[in-house]
Amino acid sequence: MHYLLFYEVAPDYLERRGEYRAEHLALAWEAVERGELLLGGALADPADGAVLLFQADSPAVPEAFAKADPYVLNGLVARWSVRAWTTVVGALAQAPVGPR
Repeated sequence: MHYLLFYEVAPDYLERRGEYRAEHLALAWEAVERGELLLGGALADPADGAVLLFQADSPAVPEAFAKADPYVLNGLVARWSVRAWTTVVGALAQAPVGPR
Protein backbone atom coordinates (compact mmCIF):
# COMPACT_ATOMS: atom_id res chain seq x y z
CA MET A 1 0.00 0.00 0.00
CA HIS A 2 1.13 3.55 -0.61
CA TYR A 3 0.94 6.21 2.07
CA LEU A 4 1.50 9.95 1.82
CA LEU A 5 3.05 11.77 4.76
CA PHE A 6 2.10 15.44 4.65
CA TYR A 7 4.06 18.08 6.56
CA GLU A 8 2.82 21.59 7.26
CA VAL A 9 5.90 23.55 8.25
CA ALA A 10 6.32 26.31 10.82
CA PRO A 11 6.67 29.92 9.63
CA ASP A 12 10.42 29.91 10.48
CA TYR A 13 11.10 26.58 8.75
CA LEU A 14 13.42 27.98 6.06
CA GLU A 15 15.49 29.90 8.59
CA ARG A 16 15.88 26.92 10.96
CA ARG A 17 16.09 23.83 8.74
CA GLY A 18 19.84 24.05 8.14
CA GLU A 19 20.56 23.04 11.74
CA TYR A 20 18.60 19.77 11.36
CA ARG A 21 18.81 19.04 7.63
CA ALA A 22 21.68 16.51 7.69
CA GLU A 23 19.97 14.45 10.39
CA HIS A 24 16.61 14.68 8.58
CA LEU A 25 18.14 13.57 5.27
CA ALA A 26 20.02 10.71 6.94
CA LEU A 27 16.73 9.45 8.39
CA ALA A 28 15.10 9.74 4.96
CA TRP A 29 17.88 7.88 3.13
CA GLU A 30 17.77 5.10 5.75
CA ALA A 31 14.05 4.72 4.97
CA VAL A 32 14.88 4.60 1.25
CA GLU A 33 17.44 1.85 1.86
CA ARG A 34 14.80 -0.19 3.73
CA GLY A 35 12.47 0.18 0.73
CA GLU A 36 9.92 2.23 2.69
CA LEU A 37 10.37 5.77 1.34
CA LEU A 38 9.96 6.10 -2.43
CA LEU A 39 10.01 9.88 -2.86
CA GLY A 40 10.09 12.92 -0.65
CA GLY A 41 10.58 16.63 -0.87
CA ALA A 42 9.49 20.12 0.02
CA LEU A 43 6.67 21.96 -1.70
CA ALA A 44 7.71 25.11 -3.52
CA ASP A 45 6.21 28.54 -4.12
CA PRO A 46 5.31 28.80 -1.30
CA ALA A 47 7.63 26.58 0.74
CA ASP A 48 4.93 25.77 3.27
CA GLY A 49 5.03 21.99 3.41
CA ALA A 50 6.46 18.70 2.22
CA VAL A 51 5.14 15.39 0.94
CA LEU A 52 6.77 11.98 1.37
CA LEU A 53 5.58 8.85 -0.44
CA PHE A 54 5.93 5.57 1.46
CA GLN A 55 5.32 1.97 0.47
CA ALA A 56 4.40 -0.09 3.53
CA ASP A 57 2.00 -2.63 5.00
CA SER A 58 0.48 -0.09 7.38
CA PRO A 59 0.47 3.62 8.21
CA ALA A 60 2.69 2.80 11.20
CA VAL A 61 5.76 3.10 8.96
CA PRO A 62 5.29 6.75 7.89
CA GLU A 63 3.98 7.59 11.37
CA ALA A 64 7.18 6.23 12.94
CA PHE A 65 9.23 8.23 10.46
CA ALA A 66 7.45 11.46 11.41
CA LYS A 67 7.78 10.76 15.14
CA ALA A 68 11.56 10.29 14.74
CA ASP A 69 12.15 13.17 12.30
CA PRO A 70 14.25 15.99 13.77
CA TYR A 71 12.13 18.48 11.83
CA VAL A 72 9.09 17.29 13.80
CA LEU A 73 10.93 16.88 17.11
CA ASN A 74 12.32 20.42 16.93
CA GLY A 75 9.16 22.23 15.87
CA LEU A 76 9.97 22.89 12.21
CA VAL A 77 6.88 20.87 11.30
CA ALA A 78 3.75 22.43 12.77
CA ARG A 79 1.44 19.56 11.79
CA TRP A 80 1.74 16.25 10.01
CA SER A 81 -0.70 13.64 8.78
CA VAL A 82 -0.64 10.30 6.98
CA ARG A 83 -3.12 9.29 4.28
CA ALA A 84 -3.48 5.99 2.47
CA TRP A 85 -3.18 6.51 -1.29
CA THR A 86 -4.80 4.06 -3.69
CA THR A 87 -2.48 4.18 -6.69
CA VAL A 88 -3.99 2.82 -9.92
CA VAL A 89 -1.87 4.19 -12.79
CA GLY A 90 1.86 3.91 -13.35
CA ALA A 91 4.68 1.42 -13.05
CA LEU A 92 4.54 1.42 -9.23
CA ALA A 93 0.74 1.38 -8.89
CA GLN A 94 -0.40 -0.89 -6.08
CA ALA A 95 -3.82 -1.62 -7.66
CA PRO A 96 -3.31 -1.14 -11.42
CA VAL A 97 -6.38 -0.37 -13.50
CA GLY A 98 -5.95 -0.43 -17.26
CA PRO A 99 -7.79 1.60 -19.86
CA ARG A 100 -11.25 0.41 -20.82
